[in-house]
Amino acid sequence: MATKALLADLAAAATASGLPGVEIESVGGVDAARRVAEGEQFDLIFLASEAMVELVDRGHVVPSSVRPLVLSQTAVAVHAAGYRQASAPTTPAFEDADALRAALRRAERIGYSTGPSGTMLLRQIEDWGMAGELRDRLVRARPGTPVAALVREGEVDLGFQQLSELAGYEGVRILGVLPPDCAIDTIFAGGISARAADPLKSRTVLSFFAAPAAASIKAQHSFQDISLTQPPLQETSDGG
Repeated sequence: MATKALLADLAAAATASGLPGVEIESVGGVDAARRVAEGEQFDLIFLASEAMVELVDRGHVVPSSVRPLVLSQTAVAVHAAGYRQASAPTTPAFEDADALRAALRRAERIGYSTGPSGTMLLRQIEDWGMAGELRDRLVRARPGTPVAALVREGEVDLGFQQLSELAGYEGVRILGVLPPDCAIDTIFAGGISARAADPLKSRTVLSFFAAPAAASIKAQHSFQDISLTQPPLQETSDGG
C-alpha cells in the first residue's frame, strides 16, 4: 500500500503522455503476492523487491522485465494534535541506533505495520535482544489501517512506517527517518506478469514508470528514484 498514491499518479501521467491506460489495484503486499502466485491474471506487478524476486523464481514474473523503481525509507512519527506538516523530513529522527533504542524503551505503545517496514522493525528489535522487553507494547496496525491513524488517534506513542505512508496526516508529526546505522529501507520494483495479455504494452508502461521524466512524481510522494542507479533484480533459485 506504500506505493498506492504514487502508482496512481504514474499511471495518470503515462496515460496523459499517450500510453495505454492502466488500472491500478492497490492491496497489501502479502495479498498481492498470493493472488499472483495463485494465477490471477495481471499485466504489471509492483511489489517490494524481496517479494518480486520470489515471484520471479516461481515463474510468475518475467525475469528480464523487473525494474527497481523507488527506494522507500522507514520513518518515525508521534501524535501532535492540530499539527499539519508541510513536508516529510528525510533527516534522521534520532542520532543513532542507541538513541532509537532509548526511545523505544521510553514508549508505552509502539505502532508498526504488517508490511516490509514492520517485518524489518520486528527483526531488528529481536536482533537487539529487546523482543521480550517490548512485546506487550508493540501494536500492529489493523488490516487497512495505516500506522499514521494509530498515531493520530493517540493509540501509540511512536509509529514506524514507510515515509510515504506517514506523510500528509493532520495530527501526526514525522520526526524523521531511521538513523543510518539502523535504517530500514525498502526497494519497490515493477515487473511484467508471466500471464500478461500484452507484454509489449506492459513493457512500454513500465519503461515510462522508470524514465527520468517520472522522477518528480516519485519525489512528490517521498520516494527516492532509483530507476537508473539500481541494477536489475536477479533470480535467486540458481544462486545467482
